[in-house]
Amino acid sequence: MMFGTPQYAQENATINSALALRRPLVAVHRGTGLGSIAENTQAAVVAAVRQGADMVEFDVVRSTDGEFFLFHDGYEALHFGFESKIGTLTAEQIRALRYRWNSDEPYGVTALSDVLTDHPDTLFNVDRSWWFWDTLLPYLDRFAIDGRVLLKCPVETTWLDMLAAHPVKYSLAPMARTHEEVLEVLARDDVNTIGIELIADRPDHVFATPDYTEWLHTQGKLVFLSALTMRSRDHLFCGWDDETSILRSPKFGWDRLTALDPDIIQTDWPGLLIGHLRSTAPYDSPSRSQ
Repeated sequence: MMFGTPQYAQENATINSALALRRPLVAVHRGTGLGSIAENTQAAVVAAVRQGADMVEFDVVRSTDGEFFLFHDGYEALHFGFESKIGTLTAEQIRALRYRWNSDEPYGVTALSDVLTDHPDTLFNVDRSWWFWDTLLPYLDRFAIDGRVLLKCPVETTWLDMLAAHPVKYSLAPMARTHEEVLEVLARDDVNTIGIELIADRPDHVFATPDYTEWLHTQGKLVFLSALTMRSRDHLFCGWDDETSILRSPKFGWDRLTALDPDIIQTDWPGLLIGHLRSTAPYDSPSRSQ
């Protein structure tokens, strides 16, 4: 199955080629931030890829003078010991920061340009960047990305209109919480929506059935599910998450996600999830998508 509409087949070819080889793809949340390696850094991207990630997710901030860096705003106190947003700093000031993850780190904040150029074969899922799309989208145009970037955003007209107006049609998997939001996205043929990230807070949600995945597939859209255990304890998908899978059993977490036949699963634990997928299903076979 080829995801996305025919008019955007070229833009979506790289992601579709990856899905033809293996489903579900494993997207690693903020790279792999473990041990001495902080999340959302160049080192975290390297660690995720070496653990077998098919895709690496990261967040983006913009300096006051218009440069882009990997970081999830709101985590400044954890990483740097101050409360103000690093987006209020210049690029020079951001480059001077040093992570305080488990100890004083020998590396600083990663420039977006470094990740895009140093990982030419990696798929990226770009989260928390939509506030900066007025300058970020033209910035991305400078790089030989070749369809390797999957954007996400809330289902809001402001962001969809911005993508529609931009000449380069980046692949999009917006975050939908209701069927009505999914229908709103499907109605936009001026946006290259290759799939939907489904967010469900409870098991009786309409999204939490194989039938809904099958229906989205008939619409030509891939299904992106998240196994993340959020610090807020909010459920991104019914509580069928990493923590439940690791501390209780995969049958109450990852297995319930895979039973829905998703195309991408996002996790903080790629090594464990990939090992489990390989032990329980033909993970390396495209036959799961047939």
